[in-house]
Amino acid sequence: MARPHIEYIQTQSLPWRPDPRFGLGGGAEVKVLSEDVEDGAASLLVRYPAGWTFPEGRRGADEEFLVLDGTLEIGETSFGHLCYAHWPAGYRAGPRRAPNGAIALTFFSGDPRKPAPQRYVANRLVEHLDAYRVPVTGNFHPEFPPGAGRKSLFTDPETKETSWILCTMPIRWAERAELHDHVEEMYLISGESHGDRGVMRPGAYFWRPPQVAHGPYGTLTGNLYFFRSKGGPLITNYVEPETPFHWWPEYKPALPEAMRAVAQEIPPLPRAW
Repeated sequence: MARPHIEYIQTQSLPWRPDPRFGLGGGAEVKVLSEDVEDGAASLLVRYPAGWTFPEGRRGADEEFLVLDGTLEIGETSFGHLCYAHWPAGYRAGPRRAPNGAIALTFFSGDPRKPAPQRYVANRLVEHLDAYRVPVTGNFHPEFPPGAGRKSLFTDPETKETSWILCTMPIRWAERAELHDHVEEMYLISGESHGDRGVMRPGAYFWRPPQVAHGPYGTLTGNLYFFRSKGGPLITNYVEPETPFHWWPEYKPALPEAMRAVAQEIPPLPRAW
């Protein structure tokens, strides 16, 4: 996966632009969060204007999305706030509409304009999930600090790549840093997160390569993160951090040059002390 280390950018810094590479049509605009220039895989924010429509059809790559704002209507199914889908390449989605507009966090596993297979892999399909209704579980790692739970959305039956929402309670922090064997990707839906590269706020995004130490993290407000592991399952090893956890760290991003030119930290929330 030829994507650079991005950790982190507030996506508010990125411009909305039309981009024909993703075959979205109809006035949809995107913010490109990260992309693989070798195979066309990409992570995007997509803004669908009010009245947007798109015909029924299949794509030549997996399409995964989480609705952040507004409503998408696809076939007979309505995707409102925090509704999720994972559609394998070749899945035939119904006609698409956004009567009042919508914004969706969207991922393509390759160039979606490629010829689509006639059949899709059925056990990789998540047609529709309402994340509000997905149960929270905390039993995913024996050393994970208490105070957070996971809503599991998708696990690839072959690669074991996973997508999930992490729900974290307020006034929680950890003492150790983490290492993962595979890529970890994240978009912060709500709340804030204090870590070794600054204070992430809603709209923060990272694409972290394997074996990059990170953290520890803490939150005053609690938060919701959307995560994906790419290249394999999320395997976590806990290590001692280079510096101990502290609140209100300085913004020290790791970004490719093009992103460094536009990256901005959102002004801090008022402190209570």
